[in-house]
Amino acid sequence: MIVSIRKAALMAAPVLALALLPACELIEEEEVHPVPAAQEVEALYQYAGELSVGISGNVAVVDVTIDPVQYQRGGDLWAKAFPYIFVFSGGTRDAFDQHPGLGGVRVRALHPNGDVMSQALLSREVLTQITWNRALRVATEAQREGTERPAAMRDLVEWGEDHTEFEYNPDYIGSNGA
Repeated sequence: MIVSIRKAALMAAPVLALALLPACELIEEEEVHPVPAAQEVEALYQYAGELSVGISGNVAVVDVTIDPVQYQRGGDLWAKAFPYIFVFSGGTRDAFDQHPGLGGVRVRALHPNGDVMSQALLSREVLTQITWNRALRVATEAQREGTERPAAMRDLVEWGEDHTEFEYNPDYIGSNGA
């Protein structure tokens, strides 16, 4: 009986080793796609104001300080839309394209005093090539036409709310939101 158990264990060893091979491939694949350094991601964004990037797990956290004059003019709508301008940008798309280990990009709009006014997290798998093109178009229209046509900003906010995980700070953004 003892000999039979040993034989069974010896025969099962190769099968067990074959079963573990896919797990080894997954580990190797993760190692091939490391999370980028914060500086690599930061270099992809262009902004005349304060912008910094940190990495939390496999998510790039982009902190952008809102110009107080823009916030005073644009109010709640501007504070809500601000993260989406960066989330739906060439910088974010390039970050995903260049860094397969990056799982998401979170943009936080900061008040000059450092408070988070609004934030949005875009996960890697959410947008297809077609929806990326649409997102870039919506964000560009909001930047170009938002002052004269606030509906462009509202369109950006709606697009963002449909495609990201978002949060608005009630200390800065009223309950009616616009």
